[in-house]
Amino acid sequence: MNEAIKEYKSAVMIGLGAMSSDVIYLFLIMLGLVAFFNQYYVLNSLSFFGAIFLIYLAYAIFKSRNERQKTSSIYKKSSYSKLYIKGLTLTFVNPYSIGFWLSVSGFVASKELEMFVTLFGMLSAIALWIIIMPYLVHKSKHRISSRVSYWINIVSAVILLGFGLTMFLNLFSQMEF
Repeated sequence: MNEAIKEYKSAVMIGLGAMSSDVIYLFLIMLGLVAFFNQYYVLNSLSFFGAIFLIYLAYAIFKSRNERQKTSSIYKKSSYSKLYIKGLTLTFVNPYSIGFWLSVSGFVASKELEMFVTLFGMLSAIALWIIIMPYLVHKSKHRISSRVSYWINIVSAVILLGFGLTMFLNLFSQMEF
């Protein structure tokens, strides 16, 4: 949301990164390789790095909570490639994304679905989401006051920190010592 408030294209780049991760998972499903991610050590490694990444994002958002959201002509622009990689990384190492795609692979395998029609439908839905949601946020940015933005940052940081800590707790509770 913060990127969409600053600049629409920046938010779309994060979305394209996330969509690229989804495409990777879709191709892994098509190739039958998604079972690799269902292994104990792979899931635990992804959980560990995903938790660290979420906690880092929570810290970065909390640290910038008092910064007033600036328009695209004032703020320091991140490179589009960095934003793309941010979206790709956040989605690819997120165990919830992996869980989602594992469940999708089970659904696709259990049905007589045309793989390319299914692929097209999923990619179309994701593309609409990464285009429409940032557009709506960007166009309504004038309605978001500094105080609302501050509290959105606080709540976002707390949620990300909660997910990161929960991932660590789940990871360590499953480990065999």
